[in-house]
Amino acid sequence: MHKVLDWKELKTKIDEAKAAGRKVVFTNGCFDIIHAGHVRYLREAKKLGNVLVIGLNSDKSVSIIKPGRPVNPQDHRAEILSSLEMVDYVTLFDEETPYELIKMLKPDVLVKGGDWKKEDIVGSDIAKETRSLPYIKGISTTEIIEKIKKL
Repeated sequence: MHKVLDWKELKTKIDEAKAAGRKVVFTNGCFDIIHAGHVRYLREAKKLGNVLVIGLNSDKSVSIIKPGRPVNPQDHRAEILSSLEMVDYVTLFDEETPYELIKMLKPDVLVKGGDWKKEDIVGSDIAKETRSLPYIKGISTTEIIEKIKKL
């Protein structure tokens, strides 16, 4: 899991990437049950720059914003995300939002899914560019969980 870094290690890697003229893209989320919507979204996010960083909500953070979750523990979620070819780095955050992490990294592009309005995306005041990528209807972790409950 060489792609999963603590904040200090990640800051060093990002500073090196920026010094080399590489464009840094940041996104965040729970990524509790990885599905095709996540993969498509991350693939599109990577196209916006050279280095894709995921701020992953820790178990503590997920439980604050989604009571009763996560389904999968943070180490498993980080391992799965780090195995995707379009993902360069993954780091965990405990807070409700990744604002402090975004403030530290100062990414060139901040990305969220289409269910987020640009003005509501945390850290949009820091990044040079903020993008809301198209939402893929009918594919969500919540819908998957609800489908499983009905079985």
